[in-house]
Amino acid sequence: MAQLGLVGLGRMGFNMRERLRSAGHEVVGYDRNPEVSDVSSLAELVSKLATPRVVWVMVPAGEPTRRTVADLAELLGDGDLVIDGGNSRYTDDAGNAELLGRRGVGYLDVGVSGGVWGRDNGYGLMVGGAEADVERAMPFFDALRPEGPREEGFAHAGGVGAGHYAKMVHNGIEYGLMQAYAEGFELLEASDVVRDVPAVIKAWQRGTVVRSWLLELLVRALDEDPELDDLEGYVEDSGEGRWTLEEAVNNAVPAPVLSAALFARFASRQEDSAAMRAVAALREQFGGHATRTKKVSG
Repeated sequence: MAQLGLVGLGRMGFNMRERLRSAGHEVVGYDRNPEVSDVSSLAELVSKLATPRVVWVMVPAGEPTRRTVADLAELLGDGDLVIDGGNSRYTDDAGNAELLGRRGVGYLDVGVSGGVWGRDNGYGLMVGGAEADVERAMPFFDALRPEGPREEGFAHAGGVGAGHYAKMVHNGIEYGLMQAYAEGFELLEASDVVRDVPAVIKAWQRGTVVRSWLLELLVRALDEDPELDDLEGYVEDSGEGRWTLEEAVNNAVPAPVLSAALFARFASRQEDSAAMRAVAALREQFGGHATRTKKVSG
């Protein structure tokens, strides 16, 4: 079995370490949280690995990843390999690969999907980089992907950047799917025709064209809270949806569903929308339609 250094033991990285270990691989993990880390520093992690070394990075996208890659460039050498499995923007990958390449270090970018369930179910992997580097890391990819045919949970998407590009589009699609389920749930709730909304959604899991893992997760949430009253309808976005839409614009690809899903998330954060106040004012001005004024305290 193979040896791997893993940097970042958060919700994803921790479970990935456990899945890799259960497959027989030796994993040395480093995290700033000493309660989960196997070593006390990045330098110690590198020192524990036999050459040629493979180090997988699972830290937040942006500056944390760039800084970690830069630190590894100082610690690693010719023949080593770095894998960025975080949600980095694909445009960061060329710079990371160039920086590491000056030291003779290879680079792969991997889009990883599976969330907190990946430890048991496996992770969908989309990889960008050179064929030789992909083959070298294949024992780890095979351990992490779901059981079954390789092509159903793994893809070598292309050169450097292709893995993160594929994951970006994947997450944009995810926005649209979640929004569709959410709107269907709200319509069922608003109607007085359907008496048991959770039962209807649960029935969609088998034999229907809308069945999916996301639907199963919605059913799980409804089992815990049938009307989802315990949650506030405030939804953040982690960046990939915005990047996907930017790429759609750059490539002149119509993406109305993905854009609507992202804008719905923006709307969820507005307690009092200036735009909708303007719409209300216009309706009152041209048609005399009724409006609601704010209550003044005191």
